[in-house]
Amino acid sequence: MRAFALAPIALAISLIAPAAQAADSHDANIKGLYLMTDYPAVTVRPGTTSNIPLRLQNYGLSPERYQLSVSGVPSGWTATILGGGQPVAAAMPAPDKDVPLQLRLDVPANAKLDEQTLTVKAEGQGNQANLPIQVALAKELPAKLTVKAQLPSLRGSPKSNFEYTLTIKNDSGRNLNVSFAAQAPENFDTSFTEAYGTQELSSIPVDAGQSKDIKLKVRPPSTIDAGHFPVAVTVKAEDASAKVDLALDVVGEPRLQVAGREGLLSARAVAAQQTSIPIVVTNSGSAPAENVKLSASSPSGWKVTFNPETIDRLVPGKDAEVQALVTPSDKSLAGDYMVSVNANSRGESASSQFRITVSTSTVWGMVGAGVIGVALLLMLGAVARFGRR
Repeated sequence: MRAFALAPIALAISLIAPAAQAADSHDANIKGLYLMTDYPAVTVRPGTTSNIPLRLQNYGLSPERYQLSVSGVPSGWTATILGGGQPVAAAMPAPDKDVPLQLRLDVPANAKLDEQTLTVKAEGQGNQANLPIQVALAKELPAKLTVKAQLPSLRGSPKSNFEYTLTIKNDSGRNLNVSFAAQAPENFDTSFTEAYGTQELSSIPVDAGQSKDIKLKVRPPSTIDAGHFPVAVTVKAEDASAKVDLALDVVGEPRLQVAGREGLLSARAVAAQQTSIPIVVTNSGSAPAENVKLSASSPSGWKVTFNPETIDRLVPGKDAEVQALVTPSDKSLAGDYMVSVNANSRGESASSQFRITVSTSTVWGMVGAGVIGVALLLMLGAVARFGRR
């Protein structure tokens, strides 16, 4: 019977998958005691503890107590067989059942980087099983990170939100919690968010050998001038760090202002008569304003046009004068009225309120005086005529 148990040793190593499958669906032709593992060859780092999962499988044998041991353990190493999370010296698998075990290896930090072979044994009265496990030693490389940007340079206006997609990769052999920070010019607002969400982040876990995407949002101050601005992103985890340089190019944009000549925002007009009011449009921005169109909002019955209606091009730091041709309604009473003058250029706009003081025409005053005079003459004539009677 002992000879029969020794024969399957090689089979326990080379046919792990079939043996594991047989544990779930027992083949009646398979019989005996087996020690198995999914990982018969492992690599560990000196100065660490590693756990290797084992299974003691009973195929068609009566229950028996099997003594557990490990041979070939190098000097200074500690090899412990665990069952249920605690050290065990023996196991008793039921027929066609297995007992889960673990081989815990404590390797000293000064261990030589040589490959070792340890043999796990299960020995009973009539049966036994051996499982050789190859253990290679290697010093783990330091944590290593890389970070890359899909589009490292973006272009927009001061009103734009610049969004960069960053890929962080963990090239080390262990899981890391990676933190990140951005260094941007003064008054620039920066924030990190999920790749497909709005939750702001300051760190993110990245599994060994895996990568994750995050987004960096950069908002420049709205008053900034056109220019090229650098942004540096640094990612860190333990003793590893990585950096990527980004850039945003802020293009100029026009900034319009509307006023009267010499800054005046008032004028005079006569009811039912056209009055020309000078309007000055200024571009105080950092880019030319193209096709600046003038328009107005005025009281009901008024007519307001511009000459010219469009300024073809207005370069930064310059102004242009147009004439607002304002005709108050003939029903306008004497007094003050508000007219809004607007300038628009491809999304950029400006407006100002002008106070228009309206007076009535002298012609209508003369007509009114004449009407009153005629009425007085008629009244005097009537008095004289009827007074004699």
